[in-house]
Amino acid sequence: MPSNDVRILAQAAVPTAAVGALAAVVSAVVAGGKGAIGAVVATLVVLLFMGLGLYVLQRTAKSLPHLFQAMGLMLYAAQILLLFVFVAVFKNTTLFNPKAFALTLVAGTLTWIAAQTRAHMKAKILYVEPESTSSSTGDKSEKSGHSS
Repeated sequence: MPSNDVRILAQAAVPTAAVGALAAVVSAVVAGGKGAIGAVVATLVVLLFMGLGLYVLQRTAKSLPHLFQAMGLMLYAAQILLLFVFVAVFKNTTLFNPKAFALTLVAGTLTWIAAQTRAHMKAKILYVEPESTSSSTGDKSEKSGHSS
């Protein structure tokens, strides 16, 4: 991954992990050990889904830039749908507290989206590839508005 992608990943993952840790502490106080386990599992699910989504989106941007926007919308819709599926599947589980799991899942997802949005807005990413300035003859090619 290029350094911009890693930076954006870190700027989204760190706040999400911090919110997950805070949720685990609050869940442990409110719902006991099962609440903490639910919050930790939810945080890991959010980090995994959103991290993989960011990776797929960056790969798409490099290989198929014309599909970037559509892929981004489809990816977020799929991620939200999969998160709802996780909540539905683990609704009646006894492994952990499902309410702590669901609330942490929502809080982690919203934190990731906000942090990723902020990271993209603050990143100085070129949207046009600069041309190479080196040439074998050393002459600068002049560009005019005319095509030859």
